[in-house]
Amino acid sequence: MAVTIELERELGDPVMGIDEAGRGPLAGGVYAAAVSVPLAFAAELLVGAWSEINDSKKLSEKKRERLAEVIKTTPGCRWAVASASPKEIDELNILNATHLAMRRAADEVGAEHILVDGLPVKTLPQARSVVKGDAKSLLIAAASILAKTSRDADCLRLERLYPGYGFAQHKGYPTPSHIAALAKLGPCPEHRLSFGPVKSAIQ
Repeated sequence: MAVTIELERELGDPVMGIDEAGRGPLAGGVYAAAVSVPLAFAAELLVGAWSEINDSKKLSEKKRERLAEVIKTTPGCRWAVASASPKEIDELNILNATHLAMRRAADEVGAEHILVDGLPVKTLPQARSVVKGDAKSLLIAAASILAKTSRDADCLRLERLYPGYGFAQHKGYPTPSHIAALAKLGPCPEHRLSFGPVKSAIQ
């Protein structure tokens, strides 16, 4: 099923879509992106330059990266990517840290109406939450692509800083190879110390 701008039209201009990436990994920050374009323009994009945009999980890595650049360079598009650090995740818990990242991204874009993927977000009480919104809304899907590609790029940074963990491959998720590296090397400064497998590696 293709994404549409029906939800955006229900709210009206100016509207933004928000999504996150990186709640499940054991290391790195949690990322959120916000994307906004005028509705009249969104209708053109839907059948034009943004016609391939979809839930980031349904796209290949190569296509996500290409579409991220299309989104970022689209005239009239306002977008922002924000994150919450591993330290903030440990201090606030992953849900609250995710909501903090979403608020940061929303504040940078500043549209009046908000569509957010998933369940209600306490830092965005005025937003309309949409379960599986990244498969329904063009702007949420666009945000999902920016959040995912930004987080993946940060995992390449972690790979350079902390070789041996395999961040470029597993992107911080609790794969068998990541768990094995944790047992061998212990946590690095970017690991989320409040997460069970990381706690186990410390003990």
